[in-house]
Amino acid sequence: MINYKGTALVTGASSGIGASFARVLAERGMDVVLVARSMEKLEALAVELARKYSIRADAISIDLNDPGGADRLFHETEARGIQVTMLINNAGFATYGPFETLDPAREQAQIMVNVCALTGLARLYLPDLLKNPGSAMVNVASTAAFQPLPYMAVYGATKAFVLSFSEALWAQFQGTNVSVLALCPGPVKTGFAEIVGAAEAVVGKQDSPEFVVRKALRALENGNSFTIPRLSQYLLSGLSRLLPRHMVASISGRVLRPRTVTT
Repeated sequence: MINYKGTALVTGASSGIGASFARVLAERGMDVVLVARSMEKLEALAVELARKYSIRADAISIDLNDPGGADRLFHETEARGIQVTMLINNAGFATYGPFETLDPAREQAQIMVNVCALTGLARLYLPDLLKNPGSAMVNVASTAAFQPLPYMAVYGATKAFVLSFSEALWAQFQGTNVSVLALCPGPVKTGFAEIVGAAEAVVGKQDSPEFVVRKALRALENGNSFTIPRLSQYLLSGLSRLLPRHMVASISGRVLRPRTVTT
């Protein structure tokens, strides 16, 4: 049974799925630690949640692209006397376009945030999670984890890592105090297309962040290793198991091909 009376740390909490996780968990009675780069947004959300739900809400500004960011975050929560009982590894971003044209520094930052920071935070907080009955870790992956993504090659690869990593931890920690879930949403109304700078990077109907979060918590409570919020998305993700991988990659390439690229 998941314990909603402890403290949840949410990365990428200033907007989108992260902010929705913070709101839904605060509604259920959890204290929250809100983490992102934008301190102004975090502080506004912290004040809102503390007033509305009478919980403790801490705001911590950390850039998880920094190689030492995960360690600094952990030491900051330790210094504040916060014991995290739920870790929501939500921070992440995508890039889009022909791989050889993308900024190498931006690609490296994507790997740092999507993979390295997530892995580091899992390692740092797991000892405390394992001590607390009903604790949990949710790692936000994507339906992108299930097939290669031409024109979003690094993003798809990082989300495949998150899914595999999370399922491995799920199996390892069966029968312990901690539950692990990989959340694999499809398109979500988070401004994703605006951030990557291309409408074609978003394929299909976009769900609300709150819908995705509530589906994730239900899956966590049910002991699932991963969840895809919608059945239609689940069925599409299964194509990689039914068709040859080269065919799936080719289909993805045609769907995601930038409109400015000609054959």
